[in-house]
Amino acid sequence: MINKNTIIILIILLCFNVNAQKDYTFSLDEAVSFALLNNRASVNAKKDLAIAQKEKWETISRGLPQINSYFDFNNRLKDPISLIPAEFFGGEKGEFAEVSFGTKQSVSGELILNQLLFDGSYIVGLQSIKLFLDIADQTKIKTDIEVRRQVANAYGNVLISQERVKILENNYNNIIKTLDETKAIYENGLIESESVDQLTITSSSIKNSLEYAIKFENLSERILKLLLGIELDDNMILNDDIESIIVKSIDPDLANTDFNVEENIDYKIALNAKKGSETLLRLEKVKALPRISAFISGAYNGYNESFKITDPKQNWYGSSQLGLNMSFPVFSSFQRRASTQRAKIEIEKSENILNETKKNLNLEVEKTRSDYNYAINNFNSVKKNVILAESIEKKNEIKFKEGIASSFELRQAQNQLYSIQNEYLEATLKLIENKINLEILLNKWLKKFYLR
Repeated sequence: MINKNTIIILIILLCFNVNAQKDYTFSLDEAVSFALLNNRASVNAKKDLAIAQKEKWETISRGLPQINSYFDFNNRLKDPISLIPAEFFGGEKGEFAEVSFGTKQSVSGELILNQLLFDGSYIVGLQSIKLFLDIADQTKIKTDIEVRRQVANAYGNVLISQERVKILENNYNNIIKTLDETKAIYENGLIESESVDQLTITSSSIKNSLEYAIKFENLSERILKLLLGIELDDNMILNDDIESIIVKSIDPDLANTDFNVEENIDYKIALNAKKGSETLLRLEKVKALPRISAFISGAYNGYNESFKITDPKQNWYGSSQLGLNMSFPVFSSFQRRASTQRAKIEIEKSENILNETKKNLNLEVEKTRSDYNYAINNFNSVKKNVILAESIEKKNEIKFKEGIASSFELRQAQNQLYSIQNEYLEATLKLIENKINLEILLNKWLKKFYLR
């Protein structure tokens, strides 16, 4: 028999399992693919596309046969009175007799089939289905592109922040070692206390920077988790390191890739906006055409003072009819004219937006090409400077220990190194960002990650 303590332990274990952390391991490409399936914006964009598919069938079904049924049961609480000239019953002319018609209870059932024969707005609606789905599809693609941009940048930020922590930890360990050695030299009376003070100031500054870098690393990881659509408490390991990302980010041939503006998602969205305006104009024009539909119906009616549907003696009276319905707009107080003119203006506006989008994209591509080339050159230059700064700092450290260089000269060399190291990280981040931006503009990403 299970005792009370066992039950408590089982409940605790169940709660632990429910809230257990998950482990994730991502390369950059895996992170992007995962985000496209789990990022909340991407998930909602996928649902919007599914909604558009259902709305497509809503539009199509309007022109298909529609069957409706009606059932009525009436029980008169008080019979209505009608007045009939009394002379019909042999009474005096000018007098009226009070009579009531019908039975106390009645039942009627009817089945009606309607079929749309012609409706200009329905025809335009059918013609615009593909455009409507294209717009929904492009909206999802645009969302996915932005998710990819955000995830890739966030992935790079995490790696950069991790690298910054490593650099600062290494710098801090080195400065603490030098400080300890300097204190020993000072205690032996070989140098002034200023040397110890200079290194103490430097170590304190690096320690503060390190603490901030650790906090920023944690924040960067949380931002990436949020974009990936995983819980903030889950464990996450990034397979790609900063060096592999750098290698992938340096592609001089990318800047020379031809740009086809018509393949760009922003251009496609602007183009479909123009097509949408043209569709609205056609819709306003067909509103002047008639709407024609056909119908056929059948009905049964039953009447009785006390109605019993199962009574075999109950009489049922059937009826049926076939007909056409047509509505034709005659005069709308110039509403259709105003609506048509407005639609024409909307087309002109969308054409201007399309042309402006094309010009802006061409300019943006040229700027991004230039930014990317500069980012590559700047990164290579800063990387060389890091090597030089490390050499200078090392030489000054040796000179300081040998008594050739002052603590001030050593601190200058250290600050120069730390500044250039920070420039290196910033140059790396800019390199990654500009590579991503150029890939997106040149439609490289769609071919790699997105299947139409």
